[in-house]
Order: sequence, then C-alpha cells, then structure tokens
Amino acid sequence: MESGRKILFFDAKPYDQDFFNKANKDYGFEIKYVKSHLNHNTVEFSSGFETVCGFVNDVIDKQVISVLKRNKIRLIALRCAGYNNVDLTAAYKNIYVVRVPGYSPYAVAEHAVALMLSLNRKTHKAYYRTRDGNFSINGLIGFDMHGKTVGVIGTGKIGRCLIAIMKGFGMQVYVYDVFPDKAYAQAQGITYVSLNQLYEKADVITLHCPLTPETHYMINERSIARMKKGVMIINTGRGKLINTQALIDGLKSGRIGAAGLDVYEEESDYFFEDFSSSMINDDVLARLLTFPNVLITSHQGFFTQEALRNIAETTLSNITEFFDGGYLQNEICYRCGQACIKKNKKRCF
Repeated sequence: MESGRKILFFDAKPYDQDFFNKANKDYGFEIKYVKSHLNHNTVEFSSGFETVCGFVNDVIDKQVISVLKRNKIRLIALRCAGYNNVDLTAAYKNIYVVRVPGYSPYAVAEHAVALMLSLNRKTHKAYYRTRDGNFSINGLIGFDMHGKTVGVIGTGKIGRCLIAIMKGFGMQVYVYDVFPDKAYAQAQGITYVSLNQLYEKADVITLHCPLTPETHYMINERSIARMKKGVMIINTGRGKLINTQALIDGLKSGRIGAAGLDVYEEESDYFFEDFSSSMINDDVLARLLTFPNVLITSHQGFFTQEALRNIAETTLSNITEFFDGGYLQNEICYRCGQACIKKNKKRCF
C-alpha cells in the first residue's frame, strides 16, 4: 500500500466507525480501529502506521510523542477542535498535528440552549415524575428567558450561533472576547463588556472559549463572588474553564442557582464510557451529581449527524492534504501557539 494510507484510530466508538467508514469510501484509506485511548500504555500499537487519529481524552504528551516518532508516525490527526491534550512543544518539528476546527457550531450552541431550558423549566425532572405517575408541578417553577441578560464568553462560531438563539428569545446579550469584533457587535446589537461587568450583570453565563493559560479556571472563587445571586452557568467548552470545587462551593452557598455541564475538568476517566454497573471513584464528580440543580451531559454537545459527517470528512481530507504534500489548512503547532495562520500557504516546518 502506498505511503500514508494506513491510519490507526484510538478511542474508536461504533458511531466513529460508522461515519468514518462511510466517508472513507471516497478516500480508500486502510483504517484500523482500537477501543483504547492513546496513552503511555497503548502508544506501541502505532507501529506499522504513519498516521494516528486521536480524540479529546487521548493523552498525547511528550512521552507519547517520543514513541510515536520512534514508530515513524508522521501525522497526528485530531478528530476534534480542541488540542489542549497535545504537547505541541514536543510535536513541533517532529510530528505534524492537524485538527477539525469546525464541525457544527450549531450542534454545540443548541446543546447549550438545551441545558439552559432543561435547568430553567426542569423538564428532566418532570419527565421522571410523570413516568412514575406523579403529575404535580410543585417545585418545577422557572423564569422567563425573555428580558433576562445572558453573558456569552467567546464570540467564535459557536458563540455567535448561541447569540443568535438568545436574541431570538428576547434576551439582552453581553459578550466578552479577548479579540472583540466591534463591527459584529454593532451589526447584531450586542455589547462587548469586561469580564467583571459580564459576571455582575448576567442572569445566565455560557462559556464558548478555548482552554488557554489565560482562561484556565476563569470561573473560580473570585469570579463567582462577583456574579448575581442565583446565576446559571453553562459550560460546553472545556472542563478546566471552571474550578469545580469553587463551583460546588457556589452551589452550596446559593450564589450559583444552576449549572449545566457538558464537560468536566477530569472527564477523561469517565466521559464516553459506561459506568452504570460500577462505582464512580471521583468524589468531586459524584458530589456534583447529587445537586438537584446541576445537569451533566457526557461531552455530547457535538453529537449530531451533521457534525459527525463533517468530522469524518475533514479528518480524512486533512490526512490526504498531508500525504499529497499540500499545505495544511488545519495545522496547529507550537510556533504559532494556536491554529496556524496560512498567509503563505506553507506548512509550519
């Protein structure tokens, strides 16, 4: 088989195999799927391949990258947008890294709204009540979203989709972004504010920013203290945007009225797996699950048919670009410190 045609997929679920097999009919790669995460214990599986395909909970650190290089892996193809699990310093000038920057911003934004509405109107609780023959609505009272203030942190593609929905609800929208787009704000009738202003004014705060050293634990004891009493916090971004212990303390004190989490800072040990017949040994996660005003989903914000098709198509296209010798439009590297800017349509090394 010609160079670059063999791909090893880690953490492959049945839906991954289904959508990638369909997309691969147009590419003809030889794909092997393994259920294990990519980490120190499984990296030796990569021998005999030139590309590994990873996901959000794979551990692609310096040690793993060293073994991948020794095994002649030339490309790490992430089938996700986030790359904070990759040691880009270790990868630079050793192994190229590509990602899927946008699969369906609508999917994630709509899931964030689903969390908001479920927490507000307590539809998840009502479902179980009526299934048990209990048709009382006592304790299920919510509030009108119309007229309330939502604080959106991050105005990338997902944030902008979310903003459009919130405006449709008739909410006042305050936004924060490290790189504010004033023209966009003016056109949409929204207001860029400081983080402190957003914390103080928002009835609902929703996170749609990447995890960086600057945003790590941006929701913490100090920021929560600035928030309105009873604020709702939604996180469909990255788990470590929130200090979970500070979140728990805020829930216990009543400062936080509700929390909807599609991500969790220690999710790699649990999310995407079935633990229904075993114990959850993570005491912090177990504590979160006891709160009646917390709704946790297992990183499923991206999980739509459209998104999975886009992920498969973009991932295989990224791999094709690499082995065809073309520039990599979805490359990420240490030199750029983020998704690479292709001003000259050249690879970063």
